Amino acid sequence: MLAYIKGILEMKMTDYVVIDVGGLGYKVYMTTTGMESLGNIGDTVKVFTYYRVREDDISIFGFNTNEELRMFELLLSVSGVGAKTALTMVAVAEPSEFAIAVISEDVTYLTKIPGIGAKSAQRIILELKDKMKKENTAIEAKNIKIQIDNTKVEEAMSALQVLGYNRKEIEKVFATLNKANMSTEELIKKGLSLLAK
Repeated sequence: MLAYIKGILEMKMTDYVVIDVGGLGYKVYMTTTGMESLGNIGDTVKVFTYYRVREDDISIFGFNTNEELRMFELLLSVSGVGAKTALTMVAVAEPSEFAIAVISEDVTYLTKIPGIGAKSAQRIILELKDKMKKENTAIEAKNIKIQIDNTKVEEAMSALQVLGYNRKEIEKVFATLNKANMSTEELIKKGLSLLAK
């Protein structure tokens, strides 16, 4: 319903901010790290939002980037992961690193996140990997010709798809990159910076 909120930052509290948009104050729940990089009171800010409606609660969750929002939405889709856990994960894990962990089935990385045990980490990997496979089969009509280490490039492309970018956009960006000496993580980070423009 709300893709983003742009307005004047009125308040910063422990776990939320208040953004004034034309005289209306929106209470937006954010991570501490998200609030720190948002700006100062009185600044005009833009926050990407997730609007949650429950029978006993309506909440808005805010993020500095679309990638963080996409990661949050993906985590909420995993059974047993609630908004608080998803917010904690967004606060401590970079979207690119999170995507790499899911693709490479890195349970150790995920269990370093507060509140995530081995079983939760395995469930996250299992459920999100399935989603990626569905996305991939729907888009896998054309395969781009890449001679240099296909697995790295494929892993990076899958990670960027998980973060909400479509395969054609990713292929276009990757066609401009010199992929020869880049690791999967470098490919994802470079891809993210180019796609975000």
